Amino acid sequence: MTASTNVPKVSVVVPAYNSGPHIERLIASLLRQSLQPGEFEAVFVDDGSTDSTGARLDELAAAHPHIRVVHIENSGWPSRPRNVGVANARGEYVFFSDDDDWFGDEALERLYAYAVENDADIVIGKMAGHGRSVPRELFRRDRPDATLDNAPLIDSLTAHKLFRRSFLEEHEIRFVEEKRRLEDHLFVVRAFLLSKRTSVLSNYVCYHHIRREDAGNVTAQGLDPAGYYANLRDVLDVVDAHTEPGPLRDKLHRRWLRNEMVSRLRGKRFLREPADWVEQVALECGKIVRERFAPGVTAGLPPLQRAITALTAADDVAGLRELAEWEAGVRVQARVDDHRVDGTVLTVDVTAHLASGDQPVALTASDGRYQIVLPVDLDPEILDVTARRAMARLDVVARRKEGGEECFLPVEFRVEDEPLQGAGQGRVHLVHHATATVDFATLNSGRTEGTWLLKARLTENGWTEDARLPLTFRCAADGAAPVRVVPAAKKKPALHRRVRNRLRRVANRLLGR
Repeated sequence: MTASTNVPKVSVVVPAYNSGPHIERLIASLLRQSLQPGEFEAVFVDDGSTDSTGARLDELAAAHPHIRVVHIENSGWPSRPRNVGVANARGEYVFFSDDDDWFGDEALERLYAYAVENDADIVIGKMAGHGRSVPRELFRRDRPDATLDNAPLIDSLTAHKLFRRSFLEEHEIRFVEEKRRLEDHLFVVRAFLLSKRTSVLSNYVCYHHIRREDAGNVTAQGLDPAGYYANLRDVLDVVDAHTEPGPLRDKLHRRWLRNEMVSRLRGKRFLREPADWVEQVALECGKIVRERFAPGVTAGLPPLQRAITALTAADDVAGLRELAEWEAGVRVQARVDDHRVDGTVLTVDVTAHLASGDQPVALTASDGRYQIVLPVDLDPEILDVTARRAMARLDVVARRKEGGEECFLPVEFRVEDEPLQGAGQGRVHLVHHATATVDFATLNSGRTEGTWLLKARLTENGWTEDARLPLTFRCAADGAAPVRVVPAAKKKPALHRRVRNRLRRVANRLLGR
């Protein structure tokens, strides 16, 4: 499409309610877009704001012809504003944005070009999380033809994506307007299942997703377990309506078991919620595990999640608490063995392992088979990690402090068994070694100006945990050689102050004070 057809390439749809100053970052990012104003539009839907949001948006629209505002009565939920936005959109593609998130400067241009290049119904642009998680594995690389079978698309169920508008119209894909949980899931899962081509753009951070400190969280204060898991069953119904029993359905079901059920019943997250509420969650999850999931769903989980699922299916809340108390202490212990800078190329050697408290996470090793050692009594098959051992890996991740972009560095890694002294015969733990080599001339597509923090990311038997590495580098400009930032040493007291303090201590001892 061209500007002369009077049809924008992209319509950005934004529900807004009492946004206040939080909307300004989004507005600024839209006004900075490399896609020309005649080639995209922003449709803000003011959901009956009672503050100055409506007036601010009217002022914005008056100054910028490619920005429009629709005012509606308050619905109290983003679904109706999004549907109203789509009904008013004129673009070839539609992108759903939240009012407090923001775009990379070239996001819309890159997303649209990638959509046209791949004739995609859906394009998912790389996201940076600010106080919230984003699907990191999905963005390891560009994926021109991603499917639910060949890529972790199911890990990306928020609506912040580019959708071909005619695709949404053809299949009458809309958000359910009643107040309910997981409304994004219903919309996005159906779209994934009907899309002829879905593409993932990973070489540029298109969307910055933020969790505001004043935003409410889905916790015991805001989530009714019975209602929430009834809504989850509705999403499973959509999956079942479009798939046959078998590996793909099991893989999709596994996403909700892992993210919406097991994740709420493990470690610190379990322990910080009221005991009666957690018990309600566990009992609701147990019903779904028993009633809706085929054996292959649980079988495809890592061992820790299999253990939690088994305890949940048995309504063993006491066992879940015991396991959570142990897991709450699990963390990555990592060290930098060496690092070298040669021009713009950085090489880092890292060693890491998992520990709970001050003890490594242990495995029993016998006749070539491994079992994880957990503080609960479960079927040995649930604890078997033999197949999972080959999936363990140590990554090194660079995060740009200024923008929040994260990049996996190219690594060579290996895993070794190390005997645990004094832990009984046959007990070992896994020790991971990685060498990461990256050229800062090409890292983040050459956009490297700023400060880069390094993290070790360890994936092992159901955990994916980060540990900050004691290395920070700064690039003075894009593509410049990285220079290590050395923490400033603490200033020592001046000589006369040290002498004075020592004399005072000696005098106090002599005087018995």
